[in-house]
Amino acid sequence: MILLDYIVNLSLFSVLICIPLVLRSFNIMKQMKHTTILYGLYAGIVAAILVAISIHQHGYVYDIRYAAVIISFAYLGPVGGLVTAVFSLTARLMAGGQWVTPVIGWLIIMAGFCISHLFIARFSAVKKSAILFVIYAVVYFIDVPILFNIFRDKPLFHLQYVLFVMLGVISGVILIESYLKLYRLNKRLAETYKMIEESEAKYRLIAENTSDLIKVMWKDHSITYFSPSHELVLGYQLSELEGKELCQFIHPDDVGFFRKTVQRLFEKEEAQSMEVRFLHKDGRWIEFESRCMPVRGKYNIIEHLVIVSRDISERKKAEEILLQSEKLSIVGELAAGVAHEIRNPLTTIKGFVQLYKAGNNNLEYSDLLLGELERIETITSEMLSLGKPQAVKLTQADLRELIENTIEFLSPQALMNGIQMNTLFEESPFPIICEKNQLKQVFLNILKNAMEAMPQGGNIEIYLRKGDDDECIVQIRDHGFGIPEELLPRLGEPFYSLKEKGTGLGVMICHKIIKQHKGSISYSSKQNEGTLVEIKLSLAE
Repeated sequence: MILLDYIVNLSLFSVLICIPLVLRSFNIMKQMKHTTILYGLYAGIVAAILVAISIHQHGYVYDIRYAAVIISFAYLGPVGGLVTAVFSLTARLMAGGQWVTPVIGWLIIMAGFCISHLFIARFSAVKKSAILFVIYAVVYFIDVPILFNIFRDKPLFHLQYVLFVMLGVISGVILIESYLKLYRLNKRLAETYKMIEESEAKYRLIAENTSDLIKVMWKDHSITYFSPSHELVLGYQLSELEGKELCQFIHPDDVGFFRKTVQRLFEKEEAQSMEVRFLHKDGRWIEFESRCMPVRGKYNIIEHLVIVSRDISERKKAEEILLQSEKLSIVGELAAGVAHEIRNPLTTIKGFVQLYKAGNNNLEYSDLLLGELERIETITSEMLSLGKPQAVKLTQADLRELIENTIEFLSPQALMNGIQMNTLFEESPFPIICEKNQLKQVFLNILKNAMEAMPQGGNIEIYLRKGDDDECIVQIRDHGFGIPEELLPRLGEPFYSLKEKGTGLGVMICHKIIKQHKGSISYSSKQNEGTLVEIKLSLAE
């Protein structure tokens, strides 16, 4: 019968210990203040319940209330432990029976527990429980069978009872430690999840707001991830890209190189960069520099590639401009040097030909020689103006007046060739800061080219208007032969001309002058329909 009582006591004690642990797991008790005292009061109530279901034998009451007191001292400290102990003693005295033995034993045990706490405060709760139980057992064996001569002839009964309390302590410690371990593990998991979520949020923030294209490619060349930047840069919705092979969006000339590079990356496991052209949704091709990084998976083998592609169209344009600038600089220096060296002997040859012609009027080829020498002299003059530094004196002038003066200068030649120059100018003034003669040279060269493009005569339209951002726009349109669209990008290159005897230096000089004035010049043309030259210059304040 007594064994059954022990089992009932231990079972109920275990259940009562679990209740606050379960409540704590639902964050019910975390928000309360003075939790140490509250836990001590609850442990005291548990001790009182254990007293209520205690074991009665030979006029004495036996229970495991001290298991609750030991656990309270171990986990809550002296404050919580004393609260529990007071409740347990009160419940014991109210239950009746012997008073002297419980009170004296209680005082001795409490004194032992409080004194021992000074030495074991830094120990773990498990070690504290073990030490406190030893103190309790020593006090019990000295107090009950020896000092008070209770069942001195039944040592097994006292051993059984102390073991009963020990089982209660062990059960309580196991339950609490298990909960604490799970709680700490859960807390670490929660912190880990939080860190993962924060990290994921950071990477998502980067992936969703960068202009770089980020893709994840598997060995079969299927893409499992497209960053949202594909919509911004290439114009595709992510739904349009899902399930598609990446090569469908790569320029046909780059597909073979791309496939070989990807295959080599999976085999050699080395990161590599390559330049490929991707198809925009509107049909144009955009140049990208793609950085491919192999990523290891299970079994330490390469499972997929992370491809980060960056639009390098602007960089390519900048490189072309820089290359063109360097080329122009070199050509200018070379042209100036060559022109300087040949100009002096050229002048001498021309002078002697003229003298020889004056004395021999019948010389058959003298006019032809003089014409070619004048042409060489013109070329050398253009080369010198291109290569040598020009003294620039910037003044404020009216662009409308500069254009009108240039048209007036060319009017006789235009009339002789059957060409009519029509102007359409806005009435407002067009003040600009410029070097007048240089801008006149630009308009002179462009209008001459327009006239030469119409040998049968025709009309040249000249427009002048104000544009956006405090700029003025000059447009000169002819209706001549026109220029093939694929050749337009080459206009301005040295010694590139569509005319039979042209040098290309005139257009090159125009580009140089407009650039010095911080303006821009562009062309649009169609064969047999004519050419439109557009110049933009900043207005003066």
